[in-house]
Amino acid sequence: MIELDGVAITSLARRTIAQRLALLTQDSEDIFPASVMDTVLIGRHPHIEPLRWESDEDRRFAKNCLCDMDLADLADREIATLSGGERRRLAIAQTLAQDPGIFLLDEPTNHLDPQHQIDVLELFVKRARKGAAVIACLHDVNLAARFADRCLLLYGDGHWYLGDTAEALSEERLSKLYNVKMEALQWRDLKLFVAAGASPG
Repeated sequence: MIELDGVAITSLARRTIAQRLALLTQDSEDIFPASVMDTVLIGRHPHIEPLRWESDEDRRFAKNCLCDMDLADLADREIATLSGGERRRLAIAQTLAQDPGIFLLDEPTNHLDPQHQIDVLELFVKRARKGAAVIACLHDVNLAARFADRCLLLYGDGHWYLGDTAEALSEERLSKLYNVKMEALQWRDLKLFVAAGASPG
């Protein structure tokens, strides 16, 4: 049985779940034409009473989320005109606007350039330090090494390893995980990894 804050999730209303937990999927589908602001405001809907419009406070909150994602100047743009990276940042802004206690993020850095990758993960680190739980699926081991507190490695054969990042991310474990020889490099105070050769066998 899956629980949310100690309560069976099946016994909770969908609106209650959405107030506590936000899911960012790998890709976003735009079913209807909408502006950037209208799209980010969808994140506020779990906090708005039925048959009510968004308040000025909801709009301020949504605008701040757009600012966090460097999208404030695009608030009136149609989402169909956005680039892939801009659309990804909008999906993240919408997730932030939901303001949950738990964030589930599937490849949050998809389609983002290096600077926005760092900006996004630093923002979620700040949310975590303020008390939110942030669980992210990342394929880039060096982003995980830089930003994660703990890592869960899923080997694909039923085996897994969970531990503090510095312990979990080792040459031996990552070589097994990726089926390619991984070597560690020291950069500042971080240990980063490169694929150095063929499968370790």
